[in-house]
Amino acid sequence: MSGNPRRCVCPGSYDPMTNGHLDVVTRASALFEEVVVALLYNPDKHGTFSPQERLELIEKSVAHLPNVRAEGFGKALVVDVCEQVDAGVLLKGIRGDADYDYELPMALMNREMTGVETLMLPGDPRLGHYSSSLIRLIASHGADVSAMVPEPVLQPLLERLRG
Repeated sequence: MSGNPRRCVCPGSYDPMTNGHLDVVTRASALFEEVVVALLYNPDKHGTFSPQERLELIEKSVAHLPNVRAEGFGKALVVDVCEQVDAGVLLKGIRGDADYDYELPMALMNREMTGVETLMLPGDPRLGHYSSSLIRLIASHGADVSAMVPEPVLQPLLERLRG
């Protein structure tokens, strides 16, 4: 295994961070000495929030977790991010079979390429249907998403989608 096995990376685009994401990060913080929430973004694509706004929303959402930090990365392979932050584990939240089927080949390739291990953490079944894109869609139509996103995300999301 390469990298520090007591440090993990939780990668994602987090546009926006959901309570499903926060559940996985919170549980990871109990398993690892340090958790790096890696905001991966493509500078050529425009999201609902800018990368800097997403990073700020993540930081506010995880502020209560002392061993968690957020960091932004542009176009990069997630294994390169693990190397940059000296993490030996890539942690992925899995909502169901489709996520597993998608993640397994990448986990095997990442291990083959770099030695980074992937830990797949099952998500809380009560939050398994949460996805950033679905939450953005229903919030844009006026549905109540307050139970689906961390408190620091709610108002900025509503203002962005309805404003």
